[in-house]
Amino acid sequence: MLLLDFLEGASALPYPKEEAEAIVHRLVEELLGVKSYTHIIEPGYEIPQEKMPALEESMGRLRGGEPLQYVLGFEEFCGRRFSVGPGVLIPRPETEGLVREVLRRMGPRRGQCRILDMCTGSGAIAWTLKFEIPGAEVVAVDISEDALATARTQFPGVPAPRFALSDVLGEIPPEVSGPFDVVVSNPPYVMESEKALMRRNVLDYEPGMALFVPDSDPLRFYRAVAGWASLLLRPGGLVAVEINESIPEETAAVFAASGFEKVETVEDFRGKKRYIFANHPL
Repeated sequence: MLLLDFLEGASALPYPKEEAEAIVHRLVEELLGVKSYTHIIEPGYEIPQEKMPALEESMGRLRGGEPLQYVLGFEEFCGRRFSVGPGVLIPRPETEGLVREVLRRMGPRRGQCRILDMCTGSGAIAWTLKFEIPGAEVVAVDISEDALATARTQFPGVPAPRFALSDVLGEIPPEVSGPFDVVVSNPPYVMESEKALMRRNVLDYEPGMALFVPDSDPLRFYRAVAGWASLLLRPGGLVAVEINESIPEETAAVFAASGFEKVETVEDFRGKKRYIFANHPL
């Protein structure tokens, strides 16, 4: 089959035209090792026959709404490939912004610091901070065994964060002991009423427990993060969280009420209020 003809199959994907085409282009780049423009400069490019079964199977999964990241088995995050699959939330570009801002704000505190990542999921935040600050001790917790199994095995053979099973809405487990220099979290924050705005590839495939909170109590995880951080951060330590853009003031108020200082709301690359940073009082 001609690559040009295969790419026309993007029209069957449950996405807008341009997004569907971008998804299929990325699929063929990964599975065939060709460029996204190969079909333009080589309109007669023939897909090797031995590659067709994998391509057809992948396209079938995409037509069913499965996320491309699950089909490929990975997602890029801060320049590294993280394994993802069912039961593990796919890392988003917005969370990259959280990590980069944490690194910027740490400044001279880098080195022999201690970092706690709450609701770690795939481990993308924890691993990235560990790589970027080689001397850091990084501890990461999550309630999902599936997520932790993925997080622990992201990069075999290199010094890893310490991962622990824990419900952040509960008591601090014994294996998580302070003081920490940084507490960071991308907790569940999408309200149940916002499901109507979301696509099938998220609703049907990604773990709801990592995404959704009840409309009646959308700040439950931020109260938990603030509570843990109050007890575990050293004086002057940094707490950093990703937030729901629709309730930034309410979320910031949680940290202010918990005694944190310099509570600041920061926009993401789309200009949406996406992060809160605050400091433990000295």
